[in-house]
Amino acid sequence: MGERTSGAVMGRSESLLFLTDDQLRRGIEAMFFAYRGFTADPDRILQEYGYGRAHHRAIHFINRSPGTTVNNLLSILGVTKQSLNRVLRTLVEDGLVESRVGVRDKRERHLHLTPKGAALERELSEAQRNRMRAAFRNAGPEAVAGFRAVLEQMMDADMRRHYLDNGEGGDTGT
Repeated sequence: MGERTSGAVMGRSESLLFLTDDQLRRGIEAMFFAYRGFTADPDRILQEYGYGRAHHRAIHFINRSPGTTVNNLLSILGVTKQSLNRVLRTLVEDGLVESRVGVRDKRERHLHLTPKGAALERELSEAQRNRMRAAFRNAGPEAVAGFRAVLEQMMDADMRRHYLDNGEGGDTGT
């Protein structure tokens, strides 16, 4: 907006700089309850398979970047190799993920969803898209832009760069 910022916008921005502890606590609680709602539908679906949220995150990011390496997935998820291997082993054994040896580097494993894995990913993401679509529609366009800006500012700097460099959460690299 530059120097043409209106007084109303400036006043609103300045008031946000001085949020009280109670307002911040309410925001934190809202995040907890929103996350609970956001994960409720996928959790019910995952429970049918005996899976948890770690499985969902792995499926999501493998879908976002077919052929991603295990090391890249480790970096994105921020989990230990042991915990990711446990999740991947289950997904591979259950026929949802395929692990292929790298063409250039035989030590690398490239991950792909199978048709069965892609179907589960669609079911999980559709549940979350429906919830987000309804929330965004009810909150309005200004709230959507503000929500995204707040989320981006809450990310660690390196993850924010990764997110923004890859099409605002698009490609997660391979």
